[in-house]
Amino acid sequence: MAASRIRIPHTLVLLFAMIIVAFVATYVLPQGSFERVETESGRQQVVPGSYTAAEETTRLPVQTIFTAVPRGFAAAEEIIFFVFIVGGAFGVFRATGAADALIKFLLDEMGNVPWLLIAGGLLMFCLGSSTIGMAEEYMPFVPVLVGLCIGLRYDTVTAVGILCCGYSIGYGAALINPFTVFIAQDIAGIEQGSGMAYRALLTVVFFAIAFQHVYSYARKVRADPSKSLVADQTVSSEQGETKDVALTAHRVACIALVVGSLGLLTYGLKFRGWYLIEMGAMFLGLSIVIGLVGKLGIDRTAREFCTGAAELTTTALLIGFARTIQIVLDDGHVVDTIVNGVALPLQALGSHGAAVGMLFVQTLCNLFIPSGSGQAYVTMPIMAPLGDLVGVSRQVAVLAYQFGDGFSNIIVPTSPVLMGILAMARIPYDRWLRFVVPFLLKVWLAAAIALVAAVAFGYS
Repeated sequence: MAASRIRIPHTLVLLFAMIIVAFVATYVLPQGSFERVETESGRQQVVPGSYTAAEETTRLPVQTIFTAVPRGFAAAEEIIFFVFIVGGAFGVFRATGAADALIKFLLDEMGNVPWLLIAGGLLMFCLGSSTIGMAEEYMPFVPVLVGLCIGLRYDTVTAVGILCCGYSIGYGAALINPFTVFIAQDIAGIEQGSGMAYRALLTVVFFAIAFQHVYSYARKVRADPSKSLVADQTVSSEQGETKDVALTAHRVACIALVVGSLGLLTYGLKFRGWYLIEMGAMFLGLSIVIGLVGKLGIDRTAREFCTGAAELTTTALLIGFARTIQIVLDDGHVVDTIVNGVALPLQALGSHGAAVGMLFVQTLCNLFIPSGSGQAYVTMPIMAPLGDLVGVSRQVAVLAYQFGDGFSNIIVPTSPVLMGILAMARIPYDRWLRFVVPFLLKVWLAAAIALVAAVAFGYS
């Protein structure tokens, strides 16, 4: 298929190359800094127009390229450990069969009503990504969706459209995704979970766009199968076959525990000042309780926890390497120089245009750093103070990051999740682009309007 001809370096290779580029930048760029003042909330804010070049410069030794990496891991230790704990917790949850049973049950129930299947599927995948950052976990449901859509005289593109468009808008306007929005807000120095009401409103808007796009395509294919983008592709009779995932009482109890924990998480973040340590402790406790309720036993619970944590090792490594880029730039005293350089053209656009410009920059970054957490560590140290300079609140800067990272996840060929899903559904990458690019154009237009509106009403 077309996707197999694309040769993109592994994300770790790209990040290490960016570390080298950052090191070279400390020699090429002038060193300097902005003045900063402390706001009433205790956050350090850049003073516009205060950038001055350093009188004396320091050069980093070449070994910094390597010595900065362990320091990057140390600086990101809390989120790295949190990633492992969450991975372990959901490894235990998946082992109970509860996730499979719930989604299979809902898809089967909605399968008799075509429009409800599309709307319900989009909603489920959106909420999973918006709250707990699910993406890879959806891959086992590709055959289920394909089987249902083929049975309803749709096609495989419709099936993958439901899944990918759903998790795309979930990431783009995430409510409490700890891997993206919380990390970005923490780096930006604003309260974790703040601004949720506007993001909830935007989720409704983006959901409507996604439903219109997928449903209109699905209806066209059902009316005339030759209109399918994969009309010439064969579908295996084995697609859609699933293992026994009955929604038993203990699986329902496990689902209730996860839903209750999300409510507790929201409460802790909003009213108790929780962050990574407290959230990690909660997920650790959740994994133990789910293991017992799900009848896994102590030993299997431990094994599944380790397996789930191991599956996120790559994610943890990417976070550490991404954080290293900031370490090198900070040590070389060129972060403020980069911020000042990016700010000059954006300032010419005004605050509204600058917000849209941030969306463009973040979308380009996602082509090279498909890890949401990694992108937050690379870009937010620059985008947060940049917002101070161009008249954009840091909350808006975070929202631009979310849009840039979340929506383009379903188009970037560096995303292993996307390429895996397309491979499972046997959809050539070029055919997928023909389906998804019009959707992204609609979403990006709505996102640009949302950012302009956010600046206008002072979203913070």
